[in-house]
Amino acid sequence: MYDRIITIERHIIEQQRAYPQATGVFSDLLYDIALAAKIIARETTRAGLADILGLAGSINVQGERQMKLDIFADETIVRMNSFTGRLAVMASEERENIIQIPQGFDSGKYVLIVDPLDGSSNIDVNVSIGTIFAIYRRLSTSGPGTLEDCLQKGRRIVAAGYVIYGSSTMMVYTTGQGVHGFTLDPGVGEFLLSHPNIRIPETPKYYSVNQGYEPYWSEGVKQFTRWLRGMNHEKRDKPLSGRYIGSLVADFHRNLLAGGIYYYPADAQRPHGKLRLICEANPLALIAEQAGGRASNGRRNILDMPPQDLHQRTPLFIGNRKLVEKAHEFIAKYDGPSSQEEE
Repeated sequence: MYDRIITIERHIIEQQRAYPQATGVFSDLLYDIALAAKIIARETTRAGLADILGLAGSINVQGERQMKLDIFADETIVRMNSFTGRLAVMASEERENIIQIPQGFDSGKYVLIVDPLDGSSNIDVNVSIGTIFAIYRRLSTSGPGTLEDCLQKGRRIVAAGYVIYGSSTMMVYTTGQGVHGFTLDPGVGEFLLSHPNIRIPETPKYYSVNQGYEPYWSEGVKQFTRWLRGMNHEKRDKPLSGRYIGSLVADFHRNLLAGGIYYYPADAQRPHGKLRLICEANPLALIAEQAGGRASNGRRNILDMPPQDLHQRTPLFIGNRKLVEKAHEFIAKYDGPSSQEEE
């Protein structure tokens, strides 16, 4: 008996059949994102030859120097989705304001939030990078999409995913029916289902954090890290191994498949955290939850946090559910209540 070969397009269509009222617009939007990922993957694998490695010389809204591939990825995704009539508005980590659909084109009922190229500081050293996305239904009823359409809680996401560009290109996404991974076959140019129904392993292997910032952490985060390493008075049966790449997508992807926790806590230098709530934390939080894990800012579920700003930052603890809950225990015990806990 042969295993079925399932392309991402076929998988999207099969999931659509669970909703008889579906029009196909949402499925087409997901496939457009997959197509944009193929184009970005083509450029990441030939970046040196195409002379698009290195800095572009501009500064994005985060105050970070933009890489040439950052700009290419951002423009590819925006151009792919501006004229389809499927979207009301977009927002990108690379742009200060929302991205309106050009005049003269239909405005759809969905909202796309994207980090076009996560981990871009690793581009020049050939470390895995990625694209992160989230899709919402618009809140406004008609006309151009609004900022409020973009500032929705993660609980309202209808699809979230990421693409990792590494030794192979892989797209992982969820529409609330589990988490599925597709590997790009460059020979035929198709994403093929390679990792159906991904679940975070119950037994974790790794913890991923930049320990260079440990002097700036709160006591709760320090004690949690010591516990993970088996150095706390409440010892673990087996210490976890430290693995940190510095590319959120790559670190999250490894722990999703192998088991573990990634965290980037608040610290004395970044009291509100570093990662972006709506374009990084929220999409990955939904994937983690659908895979049996959890995501938190150290005190509350990421998916329940109401965004106040397009580029709002947050601490992030994400991965194995029990480890995230353990982080809560240490932070509550050693750091006490926080005035930001309900923000």
